Amino acid sequence: MRIEKCYFCSSNIYPGHGINFVRNDCKMFRFCRSKCHKAFKMKRNPRKVKWTKAFRKSHGKELAIDSTFDLEKKRNVPVKYNRELWQNTVHAMKRIQQIRTRRQNQFIKQRLKAGKKLELKDDEQEVSKHLHLIEPKVTEEEVYNAALNNQKQKQKQKLVQVEAMEMD
Repeated sequence: MRIEKCYFCSSNIYPGHGINFVRNDCKMFRFCRSKCHKAFKMKRNPRKVKWTKAFRKSHGKELAIDSTFDLEKKRNVPVKYNRELWQNTVHAMKRIQQIRTRRQNQFIKQRLKAGKKLELKDDEQEVSKHLHLIEPKVTEEEVYNAALNNQKQKQKQKLVQVEAMEMD
């Protein structure tokens, strides 16, 4: 049995699941669930519906061009059974899956780097704009010392004024 892809959202359709729709020109559309079938009947474009793979790929959210996708292509040419070929194919599928996950993770990290830089820049701007809210709190002791210093300065000024008047 073959695992098909949903025409609308590109998710896997396992045997015995999903809906088949055959158009008048004998084109076959397979849908994984009624949500995809209804969206197709409403003539929605999968590239504009945010939850589909087509949207994610067209908007740069997922890896779109990679050599690991070549293995998934549908081949209609029958191949004579060969045990060695099957073993090599299964081994290659596992290895390609590992490579694909590594590349996808790397792509996601690269994509999120730009967002982190922008976020950091915005945070710096906000901090510089509202710096007065972040300044350290003044303790009671510092307030008391500042008041004492003020009183001493005023007393010194009065003494200077008194001395200036006595000299005149």
